[in-house]
Amino acid sequence: MSWTRNDVLVAVGAAALDLIGFVLTSQDVQGFVPVAGCLPMAVSVLVLLLRRRAPVLAFVAVLAVGLAVHLSWPVGQGFNAAMVVALYSLVRLRGPAVYVPASLVSAVLPLVAQVPWSRVSFLNLAGNCAGVLFVVVAGLVVGRWQREVEANRGLLAERAVADERRRIAREMHDIVAHHVTTMRLMAGGARANLDRDPEVVRDALVTLEGLSCAALHEMRQLLDVLRADGEARGTTAVPHPGVADLERIVAESCAAGLPTEFEVRGPLRQLPAGMQLTVFRVVQEALTNTRKHAGSGARARVCLTYGEHETTVEVLDGGDGAAEGSVSAPGSGYGLIGMRERVALHGGLLETGRREGRGYRVAARLPLPTDEGALR
Repeated sequence: MSWTRNDVLVAVGAAALDLIGFVLTSQDVQGFVPVAGCLPMAVSVLVLLLRRRAPVLAFVAVLAVGLAVHLSWPVGQGFNAAMVVALYSLVRLRGPAVYVPASLVSAVLPLVAQVPWSRVSFLNLAGNCAGVLFVVVAGLVVGRWQREVEANRGLLAERAVADERRRIAREMHDIVAHHVTTMRLMAGGARANLDRDPEVVRDALVTLEGLSCAALHEMRQLLDVLRADGEARGTTAVPHPGVADLERIVAESCAAGLPTEFEVRGPLRQLPAGMQLTVFRVVQEALTNTRKHAGSGARARVCLTYGEHETTVEVLDGGDGAAEGSVSAPGSGYGLIGMRERVALHGGLLETGRREGRGYRVAARLPLPTDEGALR
């Protein structure tokens, strides 16, 4: 089937209007209704069903049916509903080289039966021209509007794809940077203790195995989003890490050789999942940067504060690596850019920079949703 339910409704409606007009004008002009004149209305329904696939053929057929009706029963219907639908489809689907001459024919040809022409004939011609002009303008305006809608829809789709790519890139950077950096440091520590303390090496290798499994799991979960064949739709979704996982990441930081303290202030609040993921990623990236750049002997402290209207997470370290230029400029590097984008998505503010004396500070302030309350 090459037509839709709307096409059928439009064709039936146009034929019904033409049939009503034919019955009324025939009764008024001739005093009776010719039954044979009603049959072309059914033909118009079938012809209009082809208006999308073959608009020129549909227009010619409707014009021919209308002309036959006017020549056989001159009831003066003029520019009827079937011709309006056929001409509108022609304007929408074909160029000016087709619809301009078709419009002229539509205005004049239905009046050929009116011989000789009179003042009423010219008035009917003016009415037909006005109707044709209205249909052509309506077709052009609607066509332009639909093209703009399609263009805007395409831009929105491209923007959504770009946003999703940036989100995936942020997630991939955070996962790879954290886990690979931690594994590198722990592998270095295991190598240094290989001859002196085999137990320490064994514990480090066990921890490395767990970190690698966790990294692979997170990366597999993220890459499932990119699959186009829908293979991952049947798998069970695993929740993203959040505030409850901060103790784990702090423990991993300590195991990697960076002594890290963790402190929670204020009454606990149930944060949205997206905000919890942002807090986790900010701490993860800040501790990763500390391990890479703070230098030997550095210590870190993570402080999560639940305020009345906002949640603040702060990561401080006492290292001297920032002075060496690794993260000397606040906001430099993809990690800090990713953190700033994450925080901005929740209307928050990210502050980064060197502390007075030595060390580096990363602090994210996230406003709380108005409907979020404290945990009981």
